Amino acid sequence: MRIDEFDYNLPLELIAQTPLANRESSRLLVLNKNTGEIEHKIFSDIIDYLDESDCLVLNNTKVIPSRIYGEKADTLAKIEFLLLKEIEKDTWRALVKPAKRVKENTIINFTNEDGEVVLEAKCTKVLDEGERVFEMKYQGIFLEILNQIGTMPLPPYIHEKLNDQSRYQTVYAKHSGSAAAPTAGLHFTPELLAKIKAKKIQIEYVTLHVGLGTFRPVTAETIEEHHMHSEYYEIDDDVANRLNLAKKEGKRIISVGTTSTRTLESVYAKYGEFRGVKESTNIFIYPPYEFKAIDALITNFHLPKSTLIMLVSALAGKENVMNAYECAIKEKYRFFSFGDAMFIK
Repeated sequence: MRIDEFDYNLPLELIAQTPLANRESSRLLVLNKNTGEIEHKIFSDIIDYLDESDCLVLNNTKVIPSRIYGEKADTLAKIEFLLLKEIEKDTWRALVKPAKRVKENTIINFTNEDGEVVLEAKCTKVLDEGERVFEMKYQGIFLEILNQIGTMPLPPYIHEKLNDQSRYQTVYAKHSGSAAAPTAGLHFTPELLAKIKAKKIQIEYVTLHVGLGTFRPVTAETIEEHHMHSEYYEIDDDVANRLNLAKKEGKRIISVGTTSTRTLESVYAKYGEFRGVKESTNIFIYPPYEFKAIDALITNFHLPKSTLIMLVSALAGKENVMNAYECAIKEKYRFFSFGDAMFIK
């Protein structure tokens, strides 16, 4: 199957540059995956589509302020880092720009607002596509230092400054480790979650740390040629047991976001059930994939020719999804990370 089949033309003005003042006031396109029928709602209306026979699964990963700016110790050349993954204690894989300036043994210094060097990164390995491995030296707690010197790693299509860093974080974010937000979850507020609980809808949390693949476009001409990135995920034993019971009782498993979907489908495809695990997945979901774990999906609108639009096409059918996107463009929905949402039921 060709990548071009998942392409569409999006006017630039429909790419949301800033989040709305109220998270749950985003628009919601409801798509019936069986009939292709479309409804136009507000995200707070999602509660009307949920009941006691549903189980809602959210990704509680927490984005770290992983974009940091430093200087080469010898030449003072400016270097931009995007921290991707802690390989082992104080050893990180990072995407750097300009990569050609960073060779093995290069040292980069990062300073705080007072001009004090609070972090030193020494390159220990040169990888492909601008990636490097660094040993980090610092005093204190690494995440606290990142909070001093780092910014949220907003996607490259967002050009406006984010004044409130917490808006690129879900309200239920718990476990630090993501290089990008699980954006479908950005629409939820504590109040909306409380209403969902009050309606006796089961809510469960899994963790998948979103990695570099989020930023990388698909460059292969066919889907089968694409190399899918790997991401770390966790499911607690208790969560797995409750999910298995929900499945046994015939509850509808509704995934919030493609990251929660990849987590649930990965473990179910591997073990034939939900299990408590801590492992990595490179699952690539595209038509005609048969879903084993989830029944419905809350998601945002995704980039043309991305692995994510392929995933939603596998769930709802390519023709239905492309038609829904065409409708959303016509109705001037807001697209991508800070944009509007879709419920595939």
